[in-house]
Amino acid sequence: MPAPTQLFFPLIRNCELSRIYGTACYCHHKHLCCSSPYVPQSRLRYTPHPAYATFCRPKENWWQYTQGRRYASTPQKFYLTPPQVNSILKANEYSFKVPEFDGKNVSSILGFDSNQLPANAPIEDRRSAATCLQTRGMLLGVFDGHAGCACSQAVSERLFYYIAVSLLPHETLLEIENAVESGRALLPILQWHKHPNDYFSKEASKLYFNSLRTYWQELIDLNTGESTDIDVKEALINAFKRLDNDISLEAQVGDPNSFLNYLVLRVAFSGATACVAHVDGVDLHVANTGDSRAMLGVQEEDGSWSAVTLSNDHNAQNERELERLKLEHPKSEAKSVVKQDRLLGLLMPFRAFGDVKFKWSIDLQKRVIESGPDQLNDNEYTKFIPPNYHTPPYLTAEPEVTYHRLRPQDKFLVLATDGLWETMHRQDVVRIVGEYLTGMHHQQPIAVGGYKVTLGQMHGLLTERRTKMSSVFEDQNAATHLIRHAVGNNEFGTVDHERLSKMLSLPEELARMYRDDITIIVVQFNSHVVGAYQNQE
Repeated sequence: MPAPTQLFFPLIRNCELSRIYGTACYCHHKHLCCSSPYVPQSRLRYTPHPAYATFCRPKENWWQYTQGRRYASTPQKFYLTPPQVNSILKANEYSFKVPEFDGKNVSSILGFDSNQLPANAPIEDRRSAATCLQTRGMLLGVFDGHAGCACSQAVSERLFYYIAVSLLPHETLLEIENAVESGRALLPILQWHKHPNDYFSKEASKLYFNSLRTYWQELIDLNTGESTDIDVKEALINAFKRLDNDISLEAQVGDPNSFLNYLVLRVAFSGATACVAHVDGVDLHVANTGDSRAMLGVQEEDGSWSAVTLSNDHNAQNERELERLKLEHPKSEAKSVVKQDRLLGLLMPFRAFGDVKFKWSIDLQKRVIESGPDQLNDNEYTKFIPPNYHTPPYLTAEPEVTYHRLRPQDKFLVLATDGLWETMHRQDVVRIVGEYLTGMHHQQPIAVGGYKVTLGQMHGLLTERRTKMSSVFEDQNAATHLIRHAVGNNEFGTVDHERLSKMLSLPEELARMYRDDITIIVVQFNSHVVGAYQNQE
């Protein structure tokens, strides 16, 4: 592999290849048609069609499993111990503290905490965080996959490079291209902040690099260097759209390497939503495609917390999205383009990467499948054409970009996949994170929400609070703390260990019935630096 390719796409350790590609190769069995028929339809991002929903079943006989447990003569309860619960919750947590001065400017970010809790096996969510080295700012994002993890994995590896290249000035792009042409080493454009489990695909790195290079060559040709101003919003939109276009093109062209050929097809036929934040000083841009969310935590003068939404869900609950879809297709399709709150009656998000089954023409789909590997040609899901499929594309990866100028009262940003928002209200999310970060939750009166509470129950709640205080904080990671509440909260808004233990003990074929994968990034802002920016104006 040429040196420039290595610099742009970090390699994973050889000892991890078997584990990683063992997991990656399993993903193609987790198409949306493989969703368990026992999972409530409302909890699926994609509704299995009767034509292929019967082709896959859970690994074990779910009915016998539940019936056996139900009629056991001596029912036994198996609860995880607190250390076991903590081990599960903290397995994927990651924290990074940002240096106050990075050699270019003072950072408005103190640091970030991230974590993931799987429900699917393997997990379909991904996350990414990186510092822009050739420009300013930091990128953070969460990616929610469906029909497997192939697309979310590819987008989590590649999107930040496309954004970083889109933000580079003309002179820097020329320097990079000249270095590649002459075989000289390149300065990296991103510094990644990754958990050891957040891997890169070694086999695809050369392909990904070549597609990225083609993109920056086109940017060089389009930009004569006369304009030096970079529009961040435009750069984000262009990066999202170009990556999705490359995912589609790579699948159409194919690859002589059988592994890569199958990989690019799995990436294209699966899908992923994305919610990405770019923070540069007090300038915060959020680019969102799909139904993950960005939520700003604001501390009011009286110390209370309020939530400011910085993204819009692209689904049937968004009237503007419904209107957009109907305007993009003939009036004859007004009743079929969205059915049962899903795109063509199948897909929940109205914007996503990949998902070429909702973008390609029927002829193109058939041609790619027929010329593809046997695994693809024999798969009923890939051969299935959505109903009422007349005027594609029905799906886009173009993001909706929101700008917010940070203020001293803006304390943190929560980026999370819909697995969190399905279980918690945005105000509760912000309150729990805010109280965690400030340590104020021990001083607040206990709220029982109108429930009749016995003296014994109140004593239990106070005892639980005292236990938490004695250990200062059970969690050293704000994202972990939020996941603990999302999974274990009881009707009083406090974590119930028994409930938490039960939820974490569910076998993988049952876990998806109760919740989705949860991925969270909590970004903490430096109020003093943000305030200093304001004072300079």
